[in-house]
Amino acid sequence: MWKIAAGGIAIECATFAPLPSELSDFDVLRGGALRERYAFAERHRDVEFVPLLQAHAVPGGVLRRSVYAALKQEFLAGLAASAPWDGVYLDMHGAMAVAGLDDAEADFIRAVRAAVGPNCLISASYDLHGNLSAAVLEALDLITAYRTAPHEDAAETRVRAFQLLLHCLRAGRRPQKAFLPIPALLSGERTMTLVEPGKSVYAEVARVSAEEALLDASLLVGFTWADQARSQAAAVALAWDADAAQSAARRLAGAYWDARHAFGFAVPTGTVDACVSQALASTASTVFLSDSGDNVTAGAAGDVPFMLERLLAQGAPRTLYAGMADAAAVAACFRAGVGARLDLRLGGALDPVHGRPLPVTGLVQGLHERGRAGRQAILRVDRVDVILTERRLAFTTLAQFSDLGLDPLAYRIVCLKLGYLFPDFQRIAPEAIMAFSPGAVDARPETLPFHNIQRPMYPFDRDFDWSPDPKIL
Repeated sequence: MWKIAAGGIAIECATFAPLPSELSDFDVLRGGALRERYAFAERHRDVEFVPLLQAHAVPGGVLRRSVYAALKQEFLAGLAASAPWDGVYLDMHGAMAVAGLDDAEADFIRAVRAAVGPNCLISASYDLHGNLSAAVLEALDLITAYRTAPHEDAAETRVRAFQLLLHCLRAGRRPQKAFLPIPALLSGERTMTLVEPGKSVYAEVARVSAEEALLDASLLVGFTWADQARSQAAAVALAWDADAAQSAARRLAGAYWDARHAFGFAVPTGTVDACVSQALASTASTVFLSDSGDNVTAGAAGDVPFMLERLLAQGAPRTLYAGMADAAAVAACFRAGVGARLDLRLGGALDPVHGRPLPVTGLVQGLHERGRAGRQAILRVDRVDVILTERRLAFTTLAQFSDLGLDPLAYRIVCLKLGYLFPDFQRIAPEAIMAFSPGAVDARPETLPFHNIQRPMYPFDRDFDWSPDPKIL
């Protein structure tokens, strides 16, 4: 029987975001809930599977050190209580930023390595927007990352990371790991895998990974909104043979680097006013409009009201605005009740750097209790239905709207605090536009005040040569 522990800490932290990430931002799974997440592990009769703790959060700002320390300590205590271990599966993201730590994942994984010893195998799954460092790879034995953005293979990647671990335990071998950092830092909005060149580049990941000499290969584009020395793209390959691993990493890194100038935005972009005007002039039945600077899925506050202000100023027709994080406004709506007309000042509290409160008068259309997501209110301001949320919330699925009794396609404009559209919306959107709106996560990183990333780095620097040189770790 192979005794395997599982869990981890997964959060994407934008260092430019003004608000810290707190424990309340996490869903912390233990016991039965965690076993359900890892149901795939229970099917192996030669595995004694012990899920310890997995904490995952909505993207946000830098994580408080005390929160990280408490989660880390609980995980390490679980390891100590049931030692020894044959393997550990770490369910991570890869872009965690903790106050006072330069490389939070390295700190966590090194602590796990110290707890389980040198003979235990450690495998990790990462988001392709993780910032992978040599320090992390030195502490791990195996790693694999998502291959889709927008992400549709999170569950598949967790299974793959576990299967790689079990395969190596059964083989009694550690693979060679080739690591190749790539001096490029492009936003997720420019590196989608559904459109070119990302589609072809990531098809190469699948081809390389399927080769007989390889155990697995990954290409990470990195997380743009973290001003850290490890922030960059990277290729990693796993094989029994070092030459095979190096060759695969070189191919993937070269494919990404060669395509760097071709990466662009998959939809029309522009200033807020220009994009609103374009949406108003469109003949499409519904236009999906991204408020990209305040993109909650990248760590922004989700309460900058500038896009709402411009939609109202331009007399937007029937519009759904999803959403505005404003606990005080939600509380006022609940006190007043459905049908009440209220004078409110919306937003600007979580991110006063990029937004100021917007005075509005609105009619309360609906009130909803959404469990973990908190209370939500629908406020109609002129012809705009604004979804107010008690907690920071990204609207990424159609189910979130149907739960509120809303049909996005019944509106002329749907404004979402996202960058790229998530799969549910991509499948139904007649037209999509992305506005470069104010907020903490501008999709053009070269406009942001970076100080700690390594240079030269594309697209901050454009006139430099680079040759892939993978290292075995």
